[in-house]
Amino acid sequence: MLRVLSTSSITVLALGIGAYGLAAAQPAAEPQPSENTAISENTAVSDRAPHVVETREISPTHTVVDVYSPAMDRVISNDVLRPAHGGSLPTLYLLNGALGGEDGVGWMNNSQAPAFFADKNVTVVLPIGGRFSFYTDWGAPDPILGINMWETYLTRELPGVIDSEFDGTGLNAVAGLSMSGGPALDLAIQAPALYQAAASFSGCPAPSNLLASVGISTMIASGLNNPFNMWGPPGSRGWKAHDPAANAAKLAGTAVYVSASRGAVGAVDQIPEGAIPPVGGMVVEALVHRCTAMFVDSLEAAGVPATVSMRDTGAHTWALFEDQLREAWSTTIAPALQTR
Repeated sequence: MLRVLSTSSITVLALGIGAYGLAAAQPAAEPQPSENTAISENTAVSDRAPHVVETREISPTHTVVDVYSPAMDRVISNDVLRPAHGGSLPTLYLLNGALGGEDGVGWMNNSQAPAFFADKNVTVVLPIGGRFSFYTDWGAPDPILGINMWETYLTRELPGVIDSEFDGTGLNAVAGLSMSGGPALDLAIQAPALYQAAASFSGCPAPSNLLASVGISTMIASGLNNPFNMWGPPGSRGWKAHDPAANAAKLAGTAVYVSASRGAVGAVDQIPEGAIPPVGGMVVEALVHRCTAMFVDSLEAAGVPATVSMRDTGAHTWALFEDQLREAWSTTIAPALQTR
């Protein structure tokens, strides 16, 4: 049974190709340096297993942890948020948008997520990197993006390192926005024993739909990358294998939260009076609303319970994503992680 927080009728709006996933970027703080660099052949790495390369304490509640990924043969930086009191805690993996936070635009700089989690009993891990990757394992290396093995990194490499470094309880959740919303649900499908909860904020959990696959391919190509290196051409088996709507039944037993808006600007967006409306964001949000509605229909058909928040207002802004995050935390993620 679906737990519906708010409802609206479903309308198919015009396709805004290329805009999908470029989430209403507001001016960001100074970009945070990333260590997403390859390990050269001359670099001595005694342990080729995933391991911590460097840890930098930014504040009592914020640490940057650089982790070596054997699958991608490079070091990935990860923002880690923890309450000052520390202790053994569950983990929430919180994914960034289209550019993976590499440009400084993400949860850390464009939302109040760090302050929100400051007193929560959870370790929040935010990988820096993965632009245009959809946080999946690509079928072939890309000339621009290189080797993308993000599913392997997030499900097989990073969790063990985080649990060891920060005394994890073994309970995990994953959540994403825009580009990473559908992939967050897909990660829970691909690694069903790993996550107790999964959430999508204004993402597209039905990527194998023709219009969605064309839009996603166009978005990836906009970065001069070859989208066919991911799951092959649209219509290939890989698209359906990583489509949460096509595999909704596999989410049984996982606490699911999903949310999207019809695209109208509303109070939730916190747009200053007199400012130009985020037209691009409005179109993108209307598109992901349709995509999300398809996923919700699949959940209903499969009899998989979920918390569904389909909204009338919200224009693919960071204020909307943050509101969805807060709602998902209280209704779905915190209870699944047995924390508060």
